[in-house]
Amino acid sequence: MTSSNKISKRKSIIEGDTSKDTFSDLELDEWVVRACSYLGIHHPTPVQSNCIPAILRGRDCIGCAETGSGKTAAFALPILQTLAVDPYGIFALVLTPTRELAIQIADQFKAFGAHISIRVTVVVGGMDMIEQGIMLANKPHVVVGTPGRLADHLKSTDFSLKKVRYLVLDEADRLLAPSFQPDLETIFSSLPARRQTLIFSATLTDTLKQLSAITNDNCFSWTEPRQTATVSTLDQKYIFIPAKVRDVYLTHLVDLFHTIENKTVLVFTSTCKSCQVLTELLRKLDCPCVCMHSIMNQSERIASLAKFKSSLIKVLVSTDVGSRGLDIPRVGVVINYNVPASPKDYVHRVGRTARAGLYGRAVTLVSQFDVKRLLAIEKLISTKMEKFELQESVVLKKLQTVSIARREVEVRLKENEFGEKQRINKAKRKLLEDALREQDELESEIKRKK
Repeated sequence: MTSSNKISKRKSIIEGDTSKDTFSDLELDEWVVRACSYLGIHHPTPVQSNCIPAILRGRDCIGCAETGSGKTAAFALPILQTLAVDPYGIFALVLTPTRELAIQIADQFKAFGAHISIRVTVVVGGMDMIEQGIMLANKPHVVVGTPGRLADHLKSTDFSLKKVRYLVLDEADRLLAPSFQPDLETIFSSLPARRQTLIFSATLTDTLKQLSAITNDNCFSWTEPRQTATVSTLDQKYIFIPAKVRDVYLTHLVDLFHTIENKTVLVFTSTCKSCQVLTELLRKLDCPCVCMHSIMNQSERIASLAKFKSSLIKVLVSTDVGSRGLDIPRVGVVINYNVPASPKDYVHRVGRTARAGLYGRAVTLVSQFDVKRLLAIEKLISTKMEKFELQESVVLKKLQTVSIARREVEVRLKENEFGEKQRINKAKRKLLEDALREQDELESEIKRKK
């Protein structure tokens, strides 16, 4: 390829025209290109075209692109190519905010790296810590984990990250939440100063921009050019309802989309209890569904997600643990049972549908208390949502049936002490944190007096 052709090619990549690109144009080795081809991936997306060459040249990278744009491959492919030259463990550490996303990323590393016999270990909560410790002792090439469990291993074992070549923060804006900060500090203090840091997210926040502090001066930054925060193939509507009849509208919508239109439906709600209540409510009304929230153990969450992905069950009720990065094929409709407090959380939720150019629909239930939140969302997505038309008289025919079923579900959950274990563990953690803080203060006071 001549110099002018290379310049033209790079210009088309930067402008987002990748229709004629191949992975061979991105300085990837032939075996990596073949691995992509075997998986049915022949043309790189803009985030891959822009970020892969920079990463291969040893630069730190901050990449921001919409959900479903191929961000995992953008960091996995150059890591695997470099790993193949000098394979040793632990070569790369990938941090994610949720267990399900960690498992998904690990699966993609295994798929892309099948030809070099890559060893990948997932380190997340809800799974046996001793078994994870044994796997880490065998020094896998790639460790994918959530901050909390990884920090636990660093504190309680001789597990070391001193030879890590790559640090990846995926869904980085979520990782920067205050709840993750103590664990991230533990992890960062265990990492070598000389490493490549790769940061990816679907939404660019002011906090995310500050991450340049943990990257080097030669950091490559790329943000996907787009007019709105959501894709054009997504039909976004709302239903204005009284807060007290939210349940009956939800059950009507699920029945409409799932039973009548035969679509896969993903329902988002804000709390674990609400998630469990809605799941059991729908089941009681003869709608097969599964749920996913943080109180469930990991095997239950994996099973629920597998049933939904395979379309064995076509309705999934989830908290925001299901809103980040998960690649769930062909979700037809996203229903927001509540309006999320953060407009960016809305973007991530509805990003589970209308992926890879497919059509999708999002319907949000809005009460009289949610108007400001709706306006904030419309401002972020630069779109004025339209009303989703329903005949109120038809919907409210089932009000009594749904209300009775809801009360029965809540009584049963109370009898089973739903969430009690979580509340006890939270109280224990607070007591332990308070004790450690008091001990640190006492030691500091003793040192000061000496």
